Amino acid sequence: MFKESIIMSWQNIIYNKMRSFLTILGIVIGVSSIIALISIVEGVTMEVTSQFSELGANKLTIQAKGTPLKKGLTDYEVQLLADIDEVNGISPTISTTTSVVGNGQVHDKVTIEGKNASYFKYNQLALKSGRLLNSIDLSQQSNLALVSESLADTLYFGEQPIGQYLLINGISYRIVGVLEKTDQMDMMSSMSGKQSENRVIVPYQNLMGLVGLNCINNVEVYMQNNANVDEIIGKVELILNQAFNYKENSYSIINMEGLLDTIQSMNSMMTMMLVGIASIALLVGGIGIMNMMLVSVTERTMEIGLKKALGAKPRSIQLQFLIESIFLSLFGGVVGLVLGVMIAFVVAFIIGFTPSISTNSIALALLFSGGVGVIFGLAPARKASQLNPIDALRRS
Repeated sequence: MFKESIIMSWQNIIYNKMRSFLTILGIVIGVSSIIALISIVEGVTMEVTSQFSELGANKLTIQAKGTPLKKGLTDYEVQLLADIDEVNGISPTISTTTSVVGNGQVHDKVTIEGKNASYFKYNQLALKSGRLLNSIDLSQQSNLALVSESLADTLYFGEQPIGQYLLINGISYRIVGVLEKTDQMDMMSSMSGKQSENRVIVPYQNLMGLVGLNCINNVEVYMQNNANVDEIIGKVELILNQAFNYKENSYSIINMEGLLDTIQSMNSMMTMMLVGIASIALLVGGIGIMNMMLVSVTERTMEIGLKKALGAKPRSIQLQFLIESIFLSLFGGVVGLVLGVMIAFVVAFIIGFTPSISTNSIALALLFSGGVGVIFGLAPARKASQLNPIDALRRS
C-alpha cells in the first residue's frame, strides 16, 4: 500500500508539471534564502575569526589619548604594563605620516611606524622578499626599514627594492624587507586609524628620536594563553587612571578576544533574524501547497470515490495525498538547497571569501521543508479521506 501510494503520488506530480512547479516556488525561495544567508554569514564569521586569530586573540590594544597636561604614556608607565602578571610582552607603537624619497621620487602621505622586538615576536608578518628586523637591528636602533608591497611597487616599478635606500625626514634608511599585502595588514591598518597602504616600519627607538616624541600613545599588550583577561584589564586600567589622573576619555582599551566574541554574537543574532524573515517564504510556500492539494482533492473527487467504492481504506487515501504534499515540499527543498548554495558561492566570489556550507544548515533546511509538507498537507489529505464514496461519485 505504501509503495503504491508513493508511485501514484509521484505520477500525479509529473502529470501536473507546471502547477507543481508554481506550487513549490515558495518553498524554493524560502530554502534557498535560508541556505544562502546561513552560508554567507557563517563564512564571513569564519573569515573574521581567522583574521582576528592571526592578529592575536590574546592581545589588548591601548590607545592613550592623554590630557591637555599629559599627552601620552612615559617609558616608566609602559614598563609597568609589561610587569603585569600573565603578560608575555608589550609593543609600544608610534607612527607619523610624512613624505619619503626613494629611487629619486618623492611620495607623500606615507605612514612611518616604529616597532619593537615583541611586535615581531607576537605578530605574523608575511614577507614578499627580504627579511624582518631582528633583535640586533632593534637594539642598535639601526637605520633599516621594512616597506609595504604597494610602496615598493610605486617607488621601484617592479625592480628589487632590497638594499635600496629611503630618505625619511632627511635620514637615510636601507630597505631589508618587503611586506606582502594581507588581510591582516588591512585590519591592523584600519584598527590603528591609518588607512594608507603605503607603510614603512623602522625600529621603535629610532623613530622616537627621528620625530622627537617623548610620550607613547599606542601600546599592544600580549597576554599568556588562558590568562585572566578581566584581571589584566583591571590592572591596566589602574595604571592608566593613575597616569592620567582619572580623567575621562583619556584612554581606550580594545580587547581582541572580547571584540571577537561580540562580533560572533552579533552574527548569530543577524543569522537568526534573517532566517526568520526567510522562513516567511516557507510559510507562504506551505500555504501554496495546501491550496494546490485542496484543488487536487476537488479535481480528483471521482478517483477518490472509485477507490473507496473498490475497498480503499480512508487511511490509504490520506497517506497518498500526504505523501504527495511531502514530495512537493521536499523537491522544492532540494531545488532550493542547490540554488542557495549557488547563490552563496556567487556572493562569496564577488565579496572575496569562502562560504561555509554546513551539514547542519542543509539538514535544517530539508527538515523545515519536509515539516511544511506534513503540516500543510494534513488538512487536504484528511478531507480526501473523509469523502463519502456515493456523494463523490454523484458529484462527478
